[in-house]
Amino acid sequence: MANAHVEPDLAGFTGEEYAEIFDIRAMPKPTTEREVGQLPEKDIRKFFEEGYVVVENVFRKETLEACKTAIDKMVDELAQKLYKAGKITDLCENFGTSDRLIRLDNQFQGTSVLFIKHARLMQAFKDLWTDEVLLNIVEQLIGPDIAGHPVWNLRAKLPQDEATTVPWHQDSGYLDTNSYRVLQPTAWIPFVDATETNGCLQMMHGGHKTGKVATHQCCHGGTWYVMLEEDEMEKTLDINVKKDIRTFPIPYGSMILFNNLIPHRSLNNASDHIRWSVDLRWQTPHLPYGYYGLKQGVVFRTKEDPHPVVDWDKFEGVDRFKITADAVKDTPQETKEADFDTSIQGPWMKKWEIVHVNRHVQKMQSEEKSA
Repeated sequence: MANAHVEPDLAGFTGEEYAEIFDIRAMPKPTTEREVGQLPEKDIRKFFEEGYVVVENVFRKETLEACKTAIDKMVDELAQKLYKAGKITDLCENFGTSDRLIRLDNQFQGTSVLFIKHARLMQAFKDLWTDEVLLNIVEQLIGPDIAGHPVWNLRAKLPQDEATTVPWHQDSGYLDTNSYRVLQPTAWIPFVDATETNGCLQMMHGGHKTGKVATHQCCHGGTWYVMLEEDEMEKTLDINVKKDIRTFPIPYGSMILFNNLIPHRSLNNASDHIRWSVDLRWQTPHLPYGYYGLKQGVVFRTKEDPHPVVDWDKFEGVDRFKITADAVKDTPQETKEADFDTSIQGPWMKKWEIVHVNRHVQKMQSEEKSA
């Protein structure tokens, strides 16, 4: 392992290797008393050995249905906002979770991006994130001290939509360099059956074993996403791309858990409906690993206090999309039209070489020049 100290700045590739933090050596010792819903040791070993594990039938139906109801409410709020601003002429109230956002996006291109930017952590998602069974499983991965990571994402993958089709990347490619040396597990949870047709995930099997974050580039196509080329994965992460790709259809009620170094992507949605999903992350709360120093996590559980009062007000008081956009310019832009800005900027763009300039990158660059 490299000994060089890396500050939480905007460095990208560091060459550091922290394999022992992500492989089987990091597997916590089993607790003496089995908690409700915890996984058998073979599944936990799989998570550390392969970088991911699928957990089937882990959620109660009412928990996920409450999240879908919350999604409908947020889509309706966005529709009303667009309608009042004269951006759309039809509220599409006769459509539901599977296709209403598609109809809205047809009227105002980029509505799906606005939804990503303005999604709120409604009570149903708080309940999901702190679900007892889910936290008991996470405890098997990182121990009894658990915090929600500053970055969570509610995703509406529209059919044939580049903006919601995420290319190969490692999650740490978006985060500051502190994340390179700490395990931050993610649960990817679909709200419909996720299939190869509607855009399920693919993982690069064992791509975490070098303990490295490879060199990413910015930005993919017409999006704000960083991308990780396949030849770079083979060179840096000791991957055989043809042999190591794994595809994961995930049924409703199940999830896939993976670490922040495993390369993964989502497939294109070739169906006629929206593939809804959420990704939730956790970390150890006592370490200074937030999000570029802009936002910290929220404590869910500690060894001393397994049922603390969660300080949601403090966590929700920091708008991640606003602070990350402001972090790449000197002067925050506060205008009425900013509510309908379908571009996204953030500090991850500065970590990597910009090899493709699009409207997301152009806005960041133009604001830097005008600041």
